[in-house]
Amino acid sequence: MATIRDLSLKCGVSVSTVSKALNGYKDIGEETRKNILKTAVEMGYFPDANARALKLKKTYNIGVMFSTLSGHGLRNEYFAHVLAALREYASNKGYDITFLEHNIGNRKMTYLEHCRYRNFDGVCIICAEFSEPEVTEIVNSDFPVVVVDHSFNGAISILSDNIEGMRQLTEYIIEQGHKKIAYIHGNKSSVTHNRLVSFFNVLREHQITIPAEYVVEGVYRSAEVAEKVTEQLLSLKDPPTCIIAPDDYAALGVMNAARRRGLEIPRDLSVAGYDGISVSQALEPKLTTVRQDTDKIGAEAAKQLINLIERPMATSLENIYLKVQLNKGASVKPLKQS
Repeated sequence: MATIRDLSLKCGVSVSTVSKALNGYKDIGEETRKNILKTAVEMGYFPDANARALKLKKTYNIGVMFSTLSGHGLRNEYFAHVLAALREYASNKGYDITFLEHNIGNRKMTYLEHCRYRNFDGVCIICAEFSEPEVTEIVNSDFPVVVVDHSFNGAISILSDNIEGMRQLTEYIIEQGHKKIAYIHGNKSSVTHNRLVSFFNVLREHQITIPAEYVVEGVYRSAEVAEKVTEQLLSLKDPPTCIIAPDDYAALGVMNAARRRGLEIPRDLSVAGYDGISVSQALEPKLTTVRQDTDKIGAEAAKQLINLIERPMATSLENIYLKVQLNKGASVKPLKQS
């Protein structure tokens, strides 16, 4: 394997000049820097990770909390895309990612203990039960932290604009003539809260009142729970004409429950989802949904975390909201205005 001294001899410059080029210092000529970097690639040079960590007091390793519980995790398209984008951005900046675990060998430890054991430069919480003490323990620690899909004080939060997304979706459903709109919302969180507030605000603006039974708590990304809740909604004396699911996976459960009753979508029941995953547009009819930019979410999470690691005094701890897009699909039927 090539060493810094090998690069020095090949390029005809000092070892210190090679070191400056590899570490991004600006006090060497641009042509010299480019030549050294090009030669490093050609010779297959890789810096010694341990020596680099000791010198720069950084491990270039980011911890990622990514729960696989409750249907979440790598098999979930939404989170898989977020993670892939985060990993790609981090890798391009020279960072590796490591999943947080409770066990290292035969030793059991908390997530925070794992972070300290691995000496992560920072932590990204992508998928977790945000109310768990072990999660808040990491957020309140000295580690730089970025959170996806939840708002925490003391951490940067990357969120889709859920207020605007739910506004666009509800407005569109009302424009199609629907007034009996049910909403199966997800578990309690800042995302859920903002979507509910937006939903009710739009109804109020249009002077639409719905029964309390139309708003029911479900579980994010659980078609099974959505099926059960939909059965309850369709069994009401005055059932809704449109049901909004907490996400696209849950919308599949809504459709399954409706079809078991012999209902056709959207002729007999309109359905809407949220997330805009690819399967939603492969359905027949295509699902009306709000597309979240998962690639942008993952890349922005990595960008903000690396900024917080490398330039902490120039990076604000704030909520960053990313734009969403309404996909009208064909699962919401226009009704005659009464």
